[in-house]
Amino acid sequence: MNNPFSFELHHTDAGCAARRGTFHTPHGSVEMPAFMPVATGGSVKGLEIEQIRGTAAQMLLGNAYHLTLRPGEEVVAALGGLHRFSGWDGPILTDSGGFQLFSLAHRTEITEQQVVFRSHIDGRRLEISPERAVNIQEALGADVAMVLDHVVGLPSNPEMVRKAAERTVRWAKRCRDAASRPDQALFGIVQGGLDTQLRVACARKLAKLDFAGYAVGGLSVGEQPAQMYRVLEATVPELPVQKPRYLMGVGRPEDLLEAVRRGIDLFDCVMPTRNGRNAMAFTDEGPLRLRNLKYERDQQPIQQGCQCPACSRSRGYIRHLFMAGEMLGPILLSIHNLTYYQRLLADARAAIQADRFEEFRREKLRGWDNLGDQKLQIAN
Repeated sequence: MNNPFSFELHHTDAGCAARRGTFHTPHGSVEMPAFMPVATGGSVKGLEIEQIRGTAAQMLLGNAYHLTLRPGEEVVAALGGLHRFSGWDGPILTDSGGFQLFSLAHRTEITEQQVVFRSHIDGRRLEISPERAVNIQEALGADVAMVLDHVVGLPSNPEMVRKAAERTVRWAKRCRDAASRPDQALFGIVQGGLDTQLRVACARKLAKLDFAGYAVGGLSVGEQPAQMYRVLEATVPELPVQKPRYLMGVGRPEDLLEAVRRGIDLFDCVMPTRNGRNAMAFTDEGPLRLRNLKYERDQQPIQQGCQCPACSRSRGYIRHLFMAGEMLGPILLSIHNLTYYQRLLADARAAIQADRFEEFRREKLRGWDNLGDQKLQIAN
């Protein structure tokens, strides 16, 4: 059987490491660099599939930990797999649950053999080994599965970071050996905290295991942006050139462009939808807090020239929806923010192809720095 996965590297920008590529999967091709909306439990919160397609999204991300808790991977498999279950017929990537080792650290017990979770839903015991993480994702049927990795928050004890990185490599090999679906690609994940030597060593060991793609994990967990960029500068050159490179869970627009500049191809983050549900809109002039009184009679669209349904209304109307508690407000702003992210990456692809990515990045950063209601952060 021919490998249904391939990565074409079309062009690298003349001024930096930004790459223009295409990742081919059984459910379609993804033009890179690309951003995946987060569909943790099989849905992008508040949005129907046609609305997601309307944002120009190409690939979605689901989460194996959440889906095995509810409804259970056997249920998803019985209902035709994650594509048929959700109604999304494009490529899907599932995270293994490694991030929950960090986000639910108070509910986990980690041994060399496996992770034991206490469900955040009902407290029941859930055991996930590297082999089990692969089995769950094979039952879900995503195009791309992630190895089980050990994520630690930052800053952390250097010895803890070292042990987590070394365990991640051992678990990655176990995941690779357990994988059996030829129609599912398995990606390795580089760990190592802010220790660039540890990151390089982890990347080199994982490269030898010959995964279909590689992710940089364990960032955007408490470090400063400059620290993240330094880690990427050390790590990304160690990843195979002819494989896609994925930066997990990073989503500020400026971080996307800085990571693309350093050779990253793929992203995911809850930021556009979570912030949208909290009345924050992304624009070329910076983020807008639409609950602010100054938008009450503002007749402008959120972003001039944007073709999304939110931008066919006024800022004043969108503000009204939030102030009145109308559910349409979070839906429209989620659509707008995802559309903004997809347009940002599409424009980045065009800039890379034209060898003008650095100019494009500087233009965007100038716009985001000038205005906006406040320093951008993920809404609570």
